[in-house]
Amino acid sequence: MSRFDELRVMVRIARMYYERNMSQAKIAEELGLSQATVSRLLRRSFTEEIIRISINVPHGVYTSLEEKLIDKYDLLDAVVVDSHAFDNESILNRDIGSAAAYYVESILKQDDIVGISSWSSALLALVDTMQPISNKDNIKVLQILGGVGNPSAEVHANHLTTRFARLVNGEAIFLPAPGVVGSPETLEAFYKDEYVKMATELFDKVTIALVGIGAVEPSPLLAESGNIFLSEELEALRKGGAVGDILLHFFDHQGKPSKTFLDNRVASMSLQQLQKAYRSIGVAGGSRKVEAIHGALIGKWVNVVITDQNTAASLMNEKNN
Repeated sequence: MSRFDELRVMVRIARMYYERNMSQAKIAEELGLSQATVSRLLRRSFTEEIIRISINVPHGVYTSLEEKLIDKYDLLDAVVVDSHAFDNESILNRDIGSAAAYYVESILKQDDIVGISSWSSALLALVDTMQPISNKDNIKVLQILGGVGNPSAEVHANHLTTRFARLVNGEAIFLPAPGVVGSPETLEAFYKDEYVKMATELFDKVTIALVGIGAVEPSPLLAESGNIFLSEELEALRKGGAVGDILLHFFDHQGKPSKTFLDNRVASMSLQQLQKAYRSIGVAGGSRKVEAIHGALIGKWVNVVITDQNTAASLMNEKNN
């Protein structure tokens, strides 16, 4: 077969396959060729530039930015949502939470143990927009941070855990302890409680962890809860290099844990335990959280990030040193 004839056959196969939606087996039968030959000529059609694939990315879809985040921070996955509320946290959390809800619906599997943080507006938006899932069995939903601040905080944390568990037709497991206690000795006493132990013994078995990423300055939701930190304590965190926290464990710009007044006083999953989860998902965005999210990602405390396009663009401009 001359090169001209071969090119003509390649064009014909390409048109039959892509324009007429014929199977390779049907093409082979109609042209009197082997299926292996059809497959080989289809592959060569790309080399000869007979076939070119063009992907038209719709407005508001940021797959390229997602791929850049995955490459830069060596992530398992990234979701970048279209939002025009970089500095309006209420709208931004709604947009990010909605995207996180869809993501969780798509990746949740039978027998998953889902750890969920408390006092995150984005996670609250997640459960507000998530659709019920009834076709997955034996899901456990575990509270991985105790109540924070005033007594209503524990009610909020329980509500978040309970609602998520109902949506996935799963079992809710609570962490009946305050988020921060007065001393390491008090924390040790809490950890001896039978019901607290039931929760903490599952920390190492969490398969999906859903956490917010906080800046040093508390979110409006956390502040309204009866925020536990005094202004001088926040200043001490900043002077110590802290840029953000996950589960009230603070870290610096390089993601290294910061030594703080909260050491051994936080009732929550540790950052090291968070890393053991197959998917540790950080749900956060906004201008005041860029440094915190960078620290969380560079420190590899989460391996999936769900954020907005402006935050993602700012993260791509962040230096690794």
